[in-house]
Amino acid sequence: MDRTSVIVIALCVLLIILWTAFRDRLFPPVAVPPEPTNAPAQVVTGAAPPTNGVPPTVLQAPAQPMLAINTNVPETLVEVTNSDAHYTFTSRGGGLKLIELLHYKETVGTHATKTPEHDYALLNAYTPAPTLALLDGGAVQGDGEFHLTPTATGVVAEKTLTNGLTIVKNFQISTDYLVLATIQLTNRSGQALNLPATDWFIGTASPMNNQDKATTIGTMWYDGNKSHDEMGARIFATSGFACTPRVPPVEFRAGSNNVVWAGVHNQYFALVAMPHEPAAQVVMRKIELPEPSAEEIQADFRVVRAPVGYPSSLVYPAITLGPHQALEKHIALYAGPKEYTTLATVSSLYSNDVDAVMGFGFWGFFSKALLLGMNWLHRSLLLPYGWAIVGITLMIKLVFWPLTQASTRSAKRMQVLQPQIKALQDKYKDDPVQAQRKMMEFWKEHKINPMSGCLPTLIQMPVFFGFYYMIGSAIELRGQPWLWVRDLSRPDTLFLIPGMNFPFNLLPLLMGATMLWQSHLTPPSPGMDQTQAKMMRYMPLMFLVFLYNYSAGLTLYWTINNLLSVVQTKLIRSRPEPPTGPAAGPVLTRPQKRRK
Repeated sequence: MDRTSVIVIALCVLLIILWTAFRDRLFPPVAVPPEPTNAPAQVVTGAAPPTNGVPPTVLQAPAQPMLAINTNVPETLVEVTNSDAHYTFTSRGGGLKLIELLHYKETVGTHATKTPEHDYALLNAYTPAPTLALLDGGAVQGDGEFHLTPTATGVVAEKTLTNGLTIVKNFQISTDYLVLATIQLTNRSGQALNLPATDWFIGTASPMNNQDKATTIGTMWYDGNKSHDEMGARIFATSGFACTPRVPPVEFRAGSNNVVWAGVHNQYFALVAMPHEPAAQVVMRKIELPEPSAEEIQADFRVVRAPVGYPSSLVYPAITLGPHQALEKHIALYAGPKEYTTLATVSSLYSNDVDAVMGFGFWGFFSKALLLGMNWLHRSLLLPYGWAIVGITLMIKLVFWPLTQASTRSAKRMQVLQPQIKALQDKYKDDPVQAQRKMMEFWKEHKINPMSGCLPTLIQMPVFFGFYYMIGSAIELRGQPWLWVRDLSRPDTLFLIPGMNFPFNLLPLLMGATMLWQSHLTPPSPGMDQTQAKMMRYMPLMFLVFLYNYSAGLTLYWTINNLLSVVQTKLIRSRPEPPTGPAAGPVLTRPQKRRK
């Protein structure tokens, strides 16, 4: 690879980085304004502290079914509070309208700004229907108005339709962010009732604020064997392969009588419905959310696209209720943070692997181990989370130290024997098969492992991906500072480059520099030509592109790991290496046994 090729690659990488700076200016987002609701609200409060209130707008989903609302009837709200959350129930749909998480803030404060005292994290802030509303049309929901009755531990919502169907929903507030719901459908008429397939509304997946990534918002469900994360941005995308135009679906359906649980989630919070018996399907749709304000955009150091939400429901098939027959279903709701310890407790209670909503995926074993280790360092040694990441990186490096040491020594021996390797390659350049056989004999004679350079990297890749997915959803890092970093769960943007609206993130630059330093200290593998060697040497530039706008926690781990690898390489190189084979001349044939 000549100098021109290197310059071309560097320019391509620079263009990829700069594209995000100009994309939003060339293609500005268009927001759809929310539809206001004008009906007054009557609030019945049950020992509830002051909160930041219910959002004044409710958005309508573009696809049927929809919640029927009689705007001439005042909305009744009942509020219930425990130590974890503040729950608001509504008479419109007879469900859970809003959840305010009292231990988490909607907007994470920084060094420059402070979080308001009652700025609680909200679930279902903008939604076309409350949680566990029954949507199908007039046969089940009627005019949508329920009578709410506060109880000692929750709320009861009741409604009787003109066809004789009575619906009673009993919500009981529990611990660990759980709400236990019992829904009873009773036919009080003297004739059979044919009830159509019904959507039992879960909630709306929406960003908590402008900090949430669009790729972390969607619906997840579990079929009894594995979890499925249906990302809304991918399913409802308007462009396909190679940016070709694509017509997105009106709705997305999945499952075949095997939906053990289903939930809507964003980067750090989830609302999951866990029915006692599996549902038939889960359905997801799309709605537009209000455009962020100019203040929010400026505070976020970037141009924010207009957000969207993804309402989702459990689908139950059509049934027939005989005269005076009743049907009862039990559904547990988890409405809280993606906090692994709590989710693991709930998963153990219901034996349903609901902790998979963390989104660790294939690398779950490593993600869980790293998360538990990081939390142990934080709680037991009282280390701030930034230093806990440094500590766990050091522990990982010590575990892999012998392997990396053997790899570096092998590379050092290979560098000494490079002239003999080159002579061997030149002699058999016209016979690749014979050259490969002689090369294998040479490596065996001199105790060189040709894979030793790649082996440490390959073995550490699961740890890297474990960190990648763990930091992407670990709420423990949300809002945690470290030195100049304001929030370890977000990029460490120091300022916007004037005239470009492009963020200057220091940690990714340090990560790229340390990766380049490390690559220049590592000799190429035996047999690798000059072009491949140069491409591998400048590979860190691609990592810089991929991770430039990722969370500071991951780039902090990767930077510290690179620095420790550089120190280890220099320590090993400073020690003399004993000879491992013939002092001179290439070994071209297998040594013959001595004749007696």
